[in-house]
Amino acid sequence: MREPDVELLWWEGCPSTEPAAAAVREALAELGLPNASVRMREVVTDDDAREAGFVGSPTILIDGEDLVPAAAEEQIGLSCRVYRRRDGRVSPLPDPDDLREALRRAAQRTEVTR
Repeated sequence: MREPDVELLWWEGCPSTEPAAAAVREALAELGLPNASVRMREVVTDDDAREAGFVGSPTILIDGEDLVPAAAEEQIGLSCRVYRRRDGRVSPLPDPDDLREALRRAAQRTEVTR
């Protein structure tokens, strides 16, 4: 398995940053990739948010793709992000099963050319 490129975009005002980072690291460990790195990128300004297409913190990118693509009505900007879990609950973190599945798919892909 290759190590997927994982980046966590975050905003200072969001309390979910550390729990999201921990969830990503836990999922990587469960997949047998405990040494995979998780890059942290702080989104500081509205310009940064626009440039990154940032719809809130935390946003998890796996091989450059948003784990949960933003819905059309989601606003770009400095805010906390809300996810809908598989069971319908609203959460500040993505569904753990969605996270593990996306990481597993990325790890099983052949090396991605950039």
